[in-house]
This record gives sequence, structure tokens and C-alpha cells, in this order.
Amino acid sequence: MNPRITHPVMLLPDAMKALHALGKSVSGVPAVLQQLVHLRASQINGCSVCVEMHSEELKRFGESDKRIFAVSAWRETPWFSEEERAALALTEAVTRIADRSDPVPDEVWNEAARHFDEATLAALVIHIGMINLWNRLNAATRQVAGQWAA
Repeated sequence: MNPRITHPVMLLPDAMKALHALGKSVSGVPAVLQQLVHLRASQINGCSVCVEMHSEELKRFGESDKRIFAVSAWRETPWFSEEERAALALTEAVTRIADRSDPVPDEVWNEAARHFDEATLAALVIHIGMINLWNRLNAATRQVAGQWAA
């Protein structure tokens, strides 16, 4: 496997700086929850680079293989808190905005709002948007899993 081109943010270093600055400016989402959200969006988008990266990050945070492997089936497992479930549901809705006439239904939004204050909810939405951008950059240019750490 070979990427189509060098990663766009490597070709455009100012874009990399801007994305890193945006990431650093967004706080309030616990690290494990952020990684769960990133992993779920990456699974939906088929981004092998990010699936590998965020699975590895979760392991570094001490998450079990059982929870990591179950992220794609979070609704059918007992291993996620109500807060995590709300964030994962919001992640799926925001990632799949074209899949339904009401992209983020009130039921999904209100459940997330029940668990997160407005600033944390804003940060969560930005994190979901950012991981979707990274997924699209990687998928469009066919970046190869495992090479990001090199």
C-alpha cells in the first residue's frame, strides 16, 4: 500500500500548525472520552490510520482491549458509561449528517446536553468535526496505517 500523495498537512505546514493550534485550543473533554469519540468517527469513516492511532492512544491511557474492540458496538455492550454513550451517539450523528433528514436529532443532542455543560458540549462538537477532517484527509489521500508513528 502506498499513499496517493504526501499527507496534505506535510505539504502545507501552515495547515498542520493551524490544526494543531485548534486542537490545543479545545479543552474540557476528558482524554479517554476524546479518544473514544475519535475512534468511533474513524471507524465510521473507514480511516485505518486514525483507527490504529486512537486505539493505541486508548491503550496508553490504560483502556482494556475489551472496551477498545467494543467501541463499534457500544450500544450492545455494558462497558460504557451513560456519558460515554451520549458522546458516542453524538459522534455518530455528527459524523453521518447526510444519512437522515434531521442530522442531529433532538433526542441525541438533549442526551449529550444532559451529561455535558455548554462549554464541554462545544468542545466535543469541535473534536468530532476535527476528527472527521483528519479522517477525510487520510482517506482521500490513502494514507497507510502504521506509517504515522514513523
